[in-house]
Amino acid sequence: MLRTLLYMGGLLVVLFLGFSLYGKAAPRFFPPTVPDMAPPSQRADAVQVIKSERVMRLLREGEVIAEYRIALGASPEGHKQQEGDQRTPEGEYIIDWRNPRSIAHLSLHVSYPNEHDQAVAHELGVSPGGNIMIHGILNGWGWLGRLHRYWDWTDGCIAVTNREMREIWSLVPNGTPISINK
Repeated sequence: MLRTLLYMGGLLVVLFLGFSLYGKAAPRFFPPTVPDMAPPSQRADAVQVIKSERVMRLLREGEVIAEYRIALGASPEGHKQQEGDQRTPEGEYIIDWRNPRSIAHLSLHVSYPNEHDQAVAHELGVSPGGNIMIHGILNGWGWLGRLHRYWDWTDGCIAVTNREMREIWSLVPNGTPISINK
């Protein structure tokens, strides 16, 4: 009995480590196929996130063209003030670059920290952090699908399913403004 329990425990550790290593290595060795951009007439011209509702909307000319349920940073209340606080920032930013080989399935970078965020962090004597992204599920964990929405699990990013991330990737060009609200 004890031998079986030790074996099962060891197996779980190996599986967990395997998934973790796969998640970090997979995009380097097996990069995802990157979706083509949608025609300009179908693309969003703004992104709106409402943290309290756990929703992200893509807008074109003020009209909602897509809406997604999201997961946020593990401490979602309030504005991100420093590296490691696991908060999702609040404010006006830009989608300024994209990463097809990220640790999560595809990612779009949010331009946090802006000048104000940097000034506040400087006053507090802390690093503001950065690398805030809209992304899919961590590589190797995509099978979770919509289950990932049942808890806030990111380090401050905005997470959607992998299928949704592929759609968002094609609809949101670099330079798109993103508004993140309470």
